[in-house]
Amino acid sequence: MTSAEFISPAQLQEEFQIEGITETSVLHYFETLNAGEFEATAALFTVDGVMHPPFESDIVGKDAIAAYLKQEGQNLKAYPNTGITETLETGEMQIQVTGKAQTSWCSVNVLWLFILNQQRQIFYTRIKLLASPQELLSLRREKE
Repeated sequence: MTSAEFISPAQLQEEFQIEGITETSVLHYFETLNAGEFEATAALFTVDGVMHPPFESDIVGKDAIAAYLKQEGQNLKAYPNTGITETLETGEMQIQVTGKAQTSWCSVNVLWLFILNQQRQIFYTRIKLLASPQELLSLRREKE
């Protein structure tokens, strides 16, 4: 490993600071996702947690989320930028994060929407691509 490939713990912590977000489960989501630690990412969800990725149906449950990420998350890097946190009337927390996602075949602006339960576990996340309809169609064609 060259020094250019080494990321110090301080750099790693800085990388996952998201303006406006302090919730550790959301920060760990991006940290583990980018590290390819998909079991750890899935562990942040409730037992019956839901992930709704682009172009897909809901993925339900930790095991299904981990399996999905292992299949689809290779070479994926998320670059969260800013976020907004709102406490809902039920005591749950809604967090919106905007940024970019980079895969081996594209780079696109993304909105991640997280709903956390009162124990601050993720029980729902939706990943929405922020692109024009034409851009989305070309992405879908490239993927298929």
